[in-house]
Amino acid sequence: MSNIIFGPLLSRRFGKSLGIDLSPYKKQCNFDCLYCELKPAKTVDMYDDVISVADIISALQDALVQHKDIDVITITANGEPTLYPYLDELIDNINSIKGDMTTLILSNGSTIGDPKVREALMKFDMVKLSLDCATDKCLKKLDRAHKGISIADIMQGMLEFKTQYKKPLIVEVLLVKSINDSLEHIKALNKFLTTLNPTRVDIGTIDRPPAYKVEPLSSEELLNIASHFDPSLPVYIIHRKSSEVRASPYSDNEILATLANRPLSEDDVNILFDEKTKDRLKILLETKKVKIFKIYGVTFYILA
Repeated sequence: MSNIIFGPLLSRRFGKSLGIDLSPYKKQCNFDCLYCELKPAKTVDMYDDVISVADIISALQDALVQHKDIDVITITANGEPTLYPYLDELIDNINSIKGDMTTLILSNGSTIGDPKVREALMKFDMVKLSLDCATDKCLKKLDRAHKGISIADIMQGMLEFKTQYKKPLIVEVLLVKSINDSLEHIKALNKFLTTLNPTRVDIGTIDRPPAYKVEPLSSEELLNIASHFDPSLPVYIIHRKSSEVRASPYSDNEILATLANRPLSEDDVNILFDEKTKDRLKILLETKKVKIFKIYGVTFYILA
């Protein structure tokens, strides 16, 4: 049962997290994404290797005895966690013992059109759904989705979920060179996300060895893509540890013009701004031309 629990891991976005793997012994997923760090596997629409709720809760309780300073209990899987058949019962059990800890689920978003899945997700404190594609062509090519899954169903399910779910909903977009990084595709994603209005949009690229031969975007390319999202969307760029972007000097007007285009995260500021520019930013904060707001572990700078 030790494979069920992993961590704790320290996440810049979510705090100190203890993970629960609902498919610890093999990949069980309705996607076979080109960028996945797991080995390629045939897609499925249900688990055939199912661990019991009792075993999961027992393993979690043992782990919580050892680790008493956990911020987040994160539900994930070697595959898609919402395919786990007892998810609703599991989250009820976790909620009964979690105390002040936050519950988070990391889902590929594929099953959000199912009312039973939405009912279970409503019981989480935070939900993160992936949305790499705005078209069925991309979904088939990049995420290699199981038959019967469509972007229209995913988007409609997200919209229906958002009308009911009043807690943090985070959407993550993973970008792959020459597949879903075109301006046309980004505009289509932006159009939907502006309508959905999630709590935060996280965009990133490949940072682990992928299952298939695909290439990541550079940090400069991610920054450029982020500028095409609507300024109303808090876009957090998941920067790789060693960014190749060189810090630059910005005037006061250039700082303000940049923030008018989109909010910048603290990571963005540390990567883009040189030390003198950071000093200018502090003065703009003191003079109330710029202000800070935080969204569940991520600090953003915006125009006041």
